[in-house]
Amino acid sequence: MAREWRDLFVVESADAGEDDFAGASGERRAGRFARLRENMRKTRVALASEIQATLFEDLSEETWERLEEALIYADVGAHTTAQVVAQLEHEATTGELSGGEALTGRLIELLAGIARTGEERIELLARPTVILVAGVNGTGKTTTVGKLAWHLSRELGCSVVLGAADTFRAAGVEQLELWSQRAGVGFVKGRTGADPGSVAYDTIAAARREGADVAIIDTAGRLHTQDDLMAELAKVRRVIAKQIPDAPHETLLTVDATTGQNGLRQARMFAEAIEVSGLVLTKLDGTAKGGIALAIAHELGIPVKLIGVGEQLEDLRPFDADEFARALVG
Repeated sequence: MAREWRDLFVVESADAGEDDFAGASGERRAGRFARLRENMRKTRVALASEIQATLFEDLSEETWERLEEALIYADVGAHTTAQVVAQLEHEATTGELSGGEALTGRLIELLAGIARTGEERIELLARPTVILVAGVNGTGKTTTVGKLAWHLSRELGCSVVLGAADTFRAAGVEQLELWSQRAGVGFVKGRTGADPGSVAYDTIAAARREGADVAIIDTAGRLHTQDDLMAELAKVRRVIAKQIPDAPHETLLTVDATTGQNGLRQARMFAEAIEVSGLVLTKLDGTAKGGIALAIAHELGIPVKLIGVGEQLEDLRPFDADEFARALVG
């Protein structure tokens, strides 16, 4: 079953709002899976054509080589692919698995297991809970922040303050302000060119003053190779930590799925600078290489917590490992 927004977050009381969050109907969840499956069509077609052509017939050495090629093409990553294929080959050789649906089912199970790593949920126990969002230019970072605020406000009833710490891109500040209005949440910005750390400081101060549940701080997009900007991002994190011990409570990195293995390199370098606790994988609807989610989870141990599969509000959703693996393989 697909994860709902209430499944992603740890709130103050596990029993609070149980009736309100009884869960979406089976039809709604089935609809979400169907939409995810369609949005991941490019990845699925690339993978499934190879899987269907090989796994259901002769389980020869060529079978495993072709499966490796298919998984690597989908950007599952060389290390992750080798582990998955070796496990399948071993189980098939020892008679634990036969071909056909059983083998495909086991492939889905292994991929889902790899995708589940680290802490899969986001705690909203601190008041305010501070969420820092970072990423490379063009990964959909600001849109993700806006959509996340909307869902926190509408789905969970949280009061939210957004901080526009991208002080160098006026269009980004304006975009985030529009999202704050759409979501009906608070908004803090600084003057153009202001110190991003000062905006982060003011955002937390405003969240405390207003008694907000969550403060989400959007940062300027930067390349992982820009040492000075990465150092600036680390400084923003330190400013937040001085305000509230243990904050930011969640640090999300947006990664564009269409960048393939470069997304893995980005994640590694951002994680070294700011201790990334979760990933938002965006633009899954526009790539045949959605397996990068598995490569990042397996090689870096960073859980994917949100995925973006389109432009609509409902196209940002909690990551579900089982649903993702099924949509990936088809």
